[in-house]
Parts: sequence; C-alpha cells; structure tokens
Amino acid sequence: QEVLGEDKLMAILKERELKIYWGTATTGKPHVAYFVPMSKIADFLKAGCEVTILFADLHAYLDNMKAPWELLELRTRYYEHVIKAMLESIGVPLEKLKFVRGTDYQLSKEYTLDVYRLSSVVTQHDAKKAGAEVVKQVEHPLLSGLLYPGLQALDEEYLKVDAQFGGVDQRKIFTFAEKYLPSLGYAKRVHLMNPMVPGLTGSKMSSSEEDSKIDLLDRKEDVKKKLKKAFCEPGNVENNGVLSFIKHVLFPLKSEFVVLREEKWGGNKTYTAYEALEKDFAEQVVHPGDLKNSVEVALNKLLDPIREKFNCPELKKLSSAAYPTPSKAKPGDKGTKNSEPEDVVPSRLDIRVGKVISVEKHPDADSLYVEKIDVGEAEPRTVVSGLVHFVPKEQLQDRLVVLLCNLKPQKMRGVESQGMVLCASSVGEPRQVEPLDPPAGCCAGERVYVEGYEGGEPDEELKPKKKVFEKLQADFRISEDCVAQWKQRNFLTKLGTVSCKSLKGGSIS
Repeated sequence: QEVLGEDKLMAILKERELKIYWGTATTGKPHVAYFVPMSKIADFLKAGCEVTILFADLHAYLDNMKAPWELLELRTRYYEHVIKAMLESIGVPLEKLKFVRGTDYQLSKEYTLDVYRLSSVVTQHDAKKAGAEVVKQVEHPLLSGLLYPGLQALDEEYLKVDAQFGGVDQRKIFTFAEKYLPSLGYAKRVHLMNPMVPGLTGSKMSSSEEDSKIDLLDRKEDVKKKLKKAFCEPGNVENNGVLSFIKHVLFPLKSEFVVLREEKWGGNKTYTAYEALEKDFAEQVVHPGDLKNSVEVALNKLLDPIREKFNCPELKKLSSAAYPTPSKAKPGDKGTKNSEPEDVVPSRLDIRVGKVISVEKHPDADSLYVEKIDVGEAEPRTVVSGLVHFVPKEQLQDRLVVLLCNLKPQKMRGVESQGMVLCASSVGEPRQVEPLDPPAGCCAGERVYVEGYEGGEPDEELKPKKKVFEKLQADFRISEDCVAQWKQRNFLTKLGTVSCKSLKGGSIS
C-alpha cells in the first residue's frame, strides 16, 4: 500500500539483493489474513530478497503483558510451525528464509544498552504516538507500551536488514524508527507496508474477534458457518470482508479467481482481474451466495495442507497447550498455579441498542429519570438515569440509546435499575452530557460491540467486586470525529459506528 524510502530501495537494488524482515508478536492465533503478508513474502523471495521472519516474543510480553512467559514460549513454537505450514501451502521454499526469535538477541548486553541509549533521546510523547495503532492506549500508559516502538526500531539494526515490512497500521512505528535510529548512529531503513484486510464482519480482521476471522485450523464446517454469517450485502463493495479477502489474499496467490455457480445462473466464470469481479458484484451480476461458496472452496484448498500438518499428536498437543480453552471456575474452586489471569475485554459487556418507550421523573430524586427501555426482550427494562439536568424529557422519549445490560441490578432511591444508558460527557466545565447514538436504522436489542471484539459471549452478570466495567471504562473515549471508542477501537453495530452529537474528546459513562 505504501513505501517509505523508495530512492534508497532502488539504490540498494543496483548493487545487491535487498535484506528485509517481517515481524509478528506471538499473541493471538494467526488467522487467514496472515496470508496477506505471506503472499508478499513469497514475492520478495521470488525477487531474490533475503527474508528474515521475527517471532517477537518479547514484544508480545510488553504489549500489555497479554500472556505469561511460559505461555509465550509455547505460542512462539506454535507460530513457528503454523507460519512455516502457511508458506509451504503457497509454495514458498523455506530454505531461503531465516527464522529468528526476539529473545535470541534482545536480551543481550549490547541490545539492552541501546534500549537505554534510545530512552535517553526519545520523548514520552513520541513513544506514545508511535505505538498508537499497535499497543494499549490509556491515559496513564504502562512503561512497557512506551518501550515497544523503540525495540521494534532497534530490531532493524540488530537483524542487519535494509528494510522492514509490515501492515500499514505500523506506519507510526516506522516513521519513529526513521527519526531515532540515526540519533544512535544507525542507518535509516526502508519501510514497506501492506493494507489491513477487513474482517468478515467488515471491521479489521482480528485474532481476538472470533466471528471476524477464520482460524488457520478451523474445520471445513466452521469455515462454511463463518462465511455464511459474513457481511456481503448485494452490490455493496464497501467494507465487504469477503471481497477484500479475494482482493488481498486469493488474487495475489493465484492471479485469478473462479466464481462457481450453477449453469442456470450462467455457469462458472474465471476472473483474471479483481476490478472486473468487483464491477460485476457492484452491478449484481455476481450473487453474494455464489461469491461466498467460491471463497470457501478456494480457502479450503489453502488450509488443507495446514490442517493436515497439525493433525499429528505432537502439534495437536502444542496447539491446545499454547491456546488453552478458557474454563469457567466453579464457586469454591481454587485457581491453578498455571492459570492465565482473567481477561478484561469488551466482549464481556452486554451492550445493546435500546428504544426509550417512556420517561418519567423519579418520584424521590430531582436529578433522576425512570425510563422503560426496549432491548429486544419480552418486557422492557426499567432504567434509572441521572440525566434530568442534561437532557430534556422530550429528547429521550422514543429515541434509540446504547444500554449496558449486564450490570447487577441496583436500587436507586427505591427504584431498581436494570441497566445503564451510556453517554458522552464533556471534559471541561460546565459539564455537558449526550446519550450515545446508535447508527440510524438499528433495531432494539441489536448487539453493540467494540471493533476487534465481536466474538465471545458477554458475562451473564458483571460481578461488582471484579470491576470489569470500571476497568474497561477507563479507556472509553469520544474521538475527534465524535465516534465512541475503547482504546481507539470503534463501538459498532452491524450498521456502522456509535457516536455522539458534539462532545469530541469526551469520556463515556
């Protein structure tokens, strides 16, 4: 999608082949979108480049400590096996590749001293800005997240490469490296970026979002099920995850795509240019059902060799050990020594679109409304909200709101509240409050989720002592274009983003 340092790239190629590296933090399971960088790595190798793949285990630990060291060691081994299997499935010769683990060299005295040298010249502002698209973003960031971009910059020097390849979401880290490596006396590198592929739901494909991605080891029936649920509206080519997958994965690998369909609908058609396929889909010459079936067939051909390789007892054992199935502890159970810390992720919140059916003043509190809100259940919920001084009663009546539904019901001045209306709140004084707005056309009961966390079942009820909502709420913000976000990931429904009218930069409560 983008190249930084093209002149330098051309100058190197006049003298010798390019040395390039691609790195991946060994956290969530690699999914089919990994075929995007893999197909480009295949291109680099065909062009004669020397390619290093870095399994960034230390980066994985620094990125908000998503997993303990013992688990990261298993995940790094899993990544090594699965990525080799991916490359073999698309015909990439492994003898031309070099595989390196971050901890092979990042714990050396020289590298550590360079981390300290870099930290003496990098500002906190630049470190936070560089990691904005990649690491955990909070008001009070962990030092580990601020170190992350510097380590990625130093990797370019310690891997002795001319260029780094990564997703366009890495751009700020790449420009950070270009700015700061020369301050240590090291050369500025070339940076090449591939596009980010939308997931099946239309948002970014993410390893933490079960329904948006197809795992490399998913069974054929799972592939069918996920593709069936994928967003692929007739004639709509925007945020169409199925079309994007064809464009960025299947076309680059095969240079063609075959739409499979019955003779009565025109029979099979082979496309040798993606633009022609997109045009036919936009004009509804190609039906979404035929497109999904064709992707299913093509994708299973890519996944079959990977599934076969992981069918042996050794790799089955590795897979289950690296990504253990989360088990719900029973009351009285003691946590095991090796159990993972509880994940505080947005998918645990049951947030839904609600429609306000009635609004009345609380009989015993001047600042509170008592609302009846339809959230797609048999009966509307009773919700108490402190909005009297901020939102006129008539502006609430019949409007759509965003409701947190799995808080423990709580009595407020004698009336039990069965949810919380989520609102944007201004930062300064005088305080302003606006209820969040779901996209137009939403229905009561529709799920609201955070981009990248569409999968996973919400908790039946959030336990007050665990403070799950409070921990997540600390990272709720309104963006500069008035979109509700958690850690810069948008709140979404299937129809688009959740927003507010005017309180840009505000908090959400």
